[in-house]
Amino acid sequence: MEPLKYYTCIMIILTIISCSKPAEQLNVVVFETSSSGNSLTRITEFSSEKSTDTITLLPDNKFQTITGFGGSFTEASASLLNRLSTGNRRKIIEAYFGESGAKYSLTRTHMNSCDFSLSNYSYAPLEGDVELKSFSVKEDEADLIPMIKEAMVVSKDGFKILSSPWTAPPWMKDNKDWRGGKLLPEYYDTWALFFSKYIDAYKEEGIDIWGFTVENEPLGNDKNWESMHFSAEEMTHFVKDYLGPKLEGDQHDVKILGYDQNREHLKHWVDEMYKTEETSKYYDGTAIHWYASTFEVFPEALQYAHQKAPNKYLIQSEACVDSEIPKWKDDQWYWTKEATDWGWDWAPEQDKHLHPKYAPVNRYARDIIGCLNNWVDGWIDWNMVLDRQGGPNWFKNWCVAPVIVDPDKDEVYFTPIYYTLSHFSKYIRPNAVVIGLEKTDETLMATAAKNPDGSIAVVIFNEGKKAKNFNLVLNDKTINIKVNAQALQTIMIAD
Repeated sequence: MEPLKYYTCIMIILTIISCSKPAEQLNVVVFETSSSGNSLTRITEFSSEKSTDTITLLPDNKFQTITGFGGSFTEASASLLNRLSTGNRRKIIEAYFGESGAKYSLTRTHMNSCDFSLSNYSYAPLEGDVELKSFSVKEDEADLIPMIKEAMVVSKDGFKILSSPWTAPPWMKDNKDWRGGKLLPEYYDTWALFFSKYIDAYKEEGIDIWGFTVENEPLGNDKNWESMHFSAEEMTHFVKDYLGPKLEGDQHDVKILGYDQNREHLKHWVDEMYKTEETSKYYDGTAIHWYASTFEVFPEALQYAHQKAPNKYLIQSEACVDSEIPKWKDDQWYWTKEATDWGWDWAPEQDKHLHPKYAPVNRYARDIIGCLNNWVDGWIDWNMVLDRQGGPNWFKNWCVAPVIVDPDKDEVYFTPIYYTLSHFSKYIRPNAVVIGLEKTDETLMATAAKNPDGSIAVVIFNEGKKAKNFNLVLNDKTINIKVNAQALQTIMIAD
C-alpha cells in the first residue's frame, strides 16, 4: 500500500473509533412508586439491557415557572388530626411539610365553611352587619388554624396559602340559603370588605394569606352544598370594581385568581377576565379544577388560557377521587381501574366518555404531567386527610384523600396517591422552570423541570403492564433506565 493511502486509512479508522466513543455516563438518583410495591423507593440497580428508545432533555427550551404543589387545609382534615395521638398527628404533618416528606409548597383552604366542614358557618353570621363589626374567625381556632401553624413550624421553605370562599353568608344572597343563589349587588362592598377582614384576622394569628380565588365553583354544584353563582361577567365586575380596589386600598399584597372550576368552560372565562386591560388589572391568574374529566387533560383549553394571559398564574386548585369511599390499606385498588367519579353515574350521555372507570394513581400522574406540559404552574390536591368513610363531610359527599386515618383506632394509612403527589412536590420546587424534552416512546408520559439549585427533575409515568427501558440523554451524557410496569419515577440529575 502506498504511504499516503495507508495514512488516509488510519485516519478514517481513528475517526470512526472517535465517533463511536461511548457517551459519558449521566449521574442520576431515581425514586419509584409502583403497583409492585415501591413507595417513593430509591432505585440503586440500573438496567444493562440495551434500548433504542430515548428521552432527550432540552434545558434551553424553557416554559413556565413553577409556583408549587400541595394539598388543602380543611376543617375535616384538621378535626381528624385533633382526634389522633400526638405521634400520629406529627407524623402526618411531617409527611406533608417536613424535609423527609412531600415538602408541600402551595396549599389551599376555605373561607367560611365548605362541604368538608363539620357544619355550615360564616365568620359574619349577624344579618345586616354591613360593616362586619361581628366578623370573627373563631370557628377556625380549634382545628384549621392549629393545623396550619403546625405545618408552618415543620416547613423549612414555607408554603403559600390560597383561600377560597364557597359562599357568602346567606343574608347577603338573593335566596337566603347556604346553597346556590347569587350575591346581592347591595352587598358587593360588604363582601369585598369580608376578604380584607379575613386577611387581617389570619395575620393576627401569624398566618399570611398568599392569594384568593374569588369563588369556588361559580357555576354551582346543583345546590348540594355551599355555593354561590357568578357568571364570568359578574365575577369580573366584582373583581374590577369592588374586590380589587378594596384589597389595593387596604394595602393587601395578595393574589386574585378568577374562575376556579372545570376546564371545559375555561375559554369563555379567560376571554371575559382578560378582555381588556381594565378587566385584567386585578386578576393575577386563573384557577381550575379537573372534575370535567379526570382522564382528559383538556390541553387545548390550557394552552388557550396561557396564550390569553401569558404572564399570569394558571393553577390547578382542586382535585380528588370523588364519589368513592376510600379503600383501607389496599394499595392495589389505587392502581386498578375500579374507581369511578361523579360523571360515571351522573354525566350527560354525550360526556360519559370523559368519565371512565380509572385507576386513582393514573388520574393523578397523568393529570399533573399533562398540566405541567401545558403551562400550568401550580397543582393543589383537595383534603390532606380523611377517615375510612371518606369524610367527615356534613353533606356526606364522600371522597378519597392521600392519607386515610382511623381516629378510633389511632391508625394511619398512606395511600399510593400520597407517594404519587410526592414525586412532584418533593423534587420540583418553587421557581423551578419547566424545560423541554423529546421522547421516542409515546406510551411513556414525561415532564421535566430545572430547579433553582440547578438540579433537574424528570418525572416518568409508565401506566402499561410491561416494564420499559429507555436512554435518558442530557447534552453529551446518557444513562439507560428501566421503569417498572405501572410505575411512576422521579429522576434527579444534580447540577
